[in-house]
Amino acid sequence: MELKGPKIKEYMKKGMAEPGKKVKLDDFETGWAQTEALKDLGEDKAEEKLEKILLENREKLAAAQDILWSDRSYSILICLQGMDTAGKDGTIRHVMSGVNPQGCSVHGFKVPSAEEHNHNFLWRYQKVLPERGEIGIFNRSYYEDVLVVKVHPEMLEILPKDLGHEEDGFWEGRYKDINNFEKHLVRNGTIVLKFFLHISKKEQKHRLLERLEHKKKYWKFSVADLQERQFWDDYVKVYEDMLEATSTEYAPWFIVPADYKWMARTFVAEVIVSAIDGLKLTYPKVSAQQIERLMEAKKKLENE
Repeated sequence: MELKGPKIKEYMKKGMAEPGKKVKLDDFETGWAQTEALKDLGEDKAEEKLEKILLENREKLAAAQDILWSDRSYSILICLQGMDTAGKDGTIRHVMSGVNPQGCSVHGFKVPSAEEHNHNFLWRYQKVLPERGEIGIFNRSYYEDVLVVKVHPEMLEILPKDLGHEEDGFWEGRYKDINNFEKHLVRNGTIVLKFFLHISKKEQKHRLLERLEHKKKYWKFSVADLQERQFWDDYVKVYEDMLEATSTEYAPWFIVPADYKWMARTFVAEVIVSAIDGLKLTYPKVSAQQIERLMEAKKKLENE
């Protein structure tokens, strides 16, 4: 099943890792001037326009979620990936602020526990997948197991010797596991939306320094963030490999320009709303008999 929706094709053209094609992140802009129309507006007016679109999409998303919840045939899984400071938390906060918390869950995944390491790498993610009618958000996801672990193979779980990370084809096998996992989800009614928040190294430096200039943001800062920045080129390479290997027709990767937060948030919101609209869902129909019973109950209530 391919993604559908009024805006999906538009965003696929300018921000998708095309399935089966080589991915070079340098080919994807990280800034705000993504179209000629936006360039003509200039930065200030472009921001104003996109903020307005984001506000409209929040309202649309709230309405779409209500239909999704009532229909109960599909679920939505949103995977957010990106370098440190790319804006994953802020994107969740600003895009999903209007949805009903009862039908939405957010899960962040830290270093695996001993129990999690004693299972297959997908186990801890499978446990918290969204139910039908729900929107589930993974703030980082099972893709960490082909990103961080690939840069730092010492973090790999203990596996049989003939499956160790030195073996040729190990990572290709893990990509296949992920693709098959997502294909299984899609075939069972889960729409998988994957966003890579694409931030430049220059902007990451700016955001890290900004955190150090404000004591209230110290809690968000870790020395490990600076240490990981030293592996920037390694991460670019593993992200390119991952995007190339796991962007599919049924679960494509959207590469989101993330140097300007208002651009990234609007991009993500547009795709989510469009994907749900593309399902053409409607509220459950009420039979004539049910309506008759409801009217009888209403009449009794009025006569109390």
